[in-house]
Amino acid sequence: MKTILIVLFLVLVLGFSRAQADEPSQPIRVGLTATYLHDQYPLHEDWRRYMERKLERPVVFVRRDSYDEMMDLLRQNKLEFAWICDYPYVDNKNLVKLLAVPSYKGRPLYRSYLIVPASDKSTKSILDLKNKVFAYTDPYSNTGYLTPRFQLKQAGENPAQFFAKTFFARSHRKVVEAVANGLADGGAVGSFIWDTLVIIQPELAAATRIVSVSADYGMPPFVANRGGREADFNQMQKMLIDMANDAEGRDILKRLNVNNFSKGDPRIYDSVTKVMKALGDR
Repeated sequence: MKTILIVLFLVLVLGFSRAQADEPSQPIRVGLTATYLHDQYPLHEDWRRYMERKLERPVVFVRRDSYDEMMDLLRQNKLEFAWICDYPYVDNKNLVKLLAVPSYKGRPLYRSYLIVPASDKSTKSILDLKNKVFAYTDPYSNTGYLTPRFQLKQAGENPAQFFAKTFFARSHRKVVEAVANGLADGGAVGSFIWDTLVIIQPELAAATRIVSVSADYGMPPFVANRGGREADFNQMQKMLIDMANDAEGRDILKRLNVNNFSKGDPRIYDSVTKVMKALGDR
């Protein structure tokens, strides 16, 4: 009787293991935000297929313009990974952990550009835009929202009362478009986006002029949901870092306008924390 029970137990265990093996792998869900030019659909499809081959898992890209929406998806465990802005990363370290940092122009750093229409030859600083219309990127953007407000506060101005009107364009590209088309007298964008537009849409970038450049910040990071599996974290991190080691990966990196991905150092985001504290946003 004991032998029969053992045999039945082994049959059940083997059957369960085989059923698990036969089940299709759960997809890896990756959030893409306006922290870079995320509307390049052919590029995204090539990148998604590349990830699937390297991870040997289905991959689903989830696009959102709003950083708040992306953080909500992470909060609801509807995403395993996301490429987000440095501000929400610093503000949500209890929710996400650093997975990888892109290198841009040889450094894991970028800046905020203050831009005006190319026809505006007189503006020399953000202070010259008093009582004008200003385009912010997103309430959760560092280079597109925190930085210009911080610059005003450092100059002794009240950011809430300085401009005649402000609005959120919801992406860096849309800020550039708003300034280029005269919907705003000025705006703030990440250097990575503006410099990429110079390459892929030079006529749009040329319709604006860079007035000033901020200090360095850590590049928008790839993050992992803290509720995810450690094995998935390690596999995704390795895949991103190894992209620079094969021809197809290098081609995708070039099209993304980044050099490579590395594990990164969380300390490169300390300057964002200081700006947040100065503005009372933390």
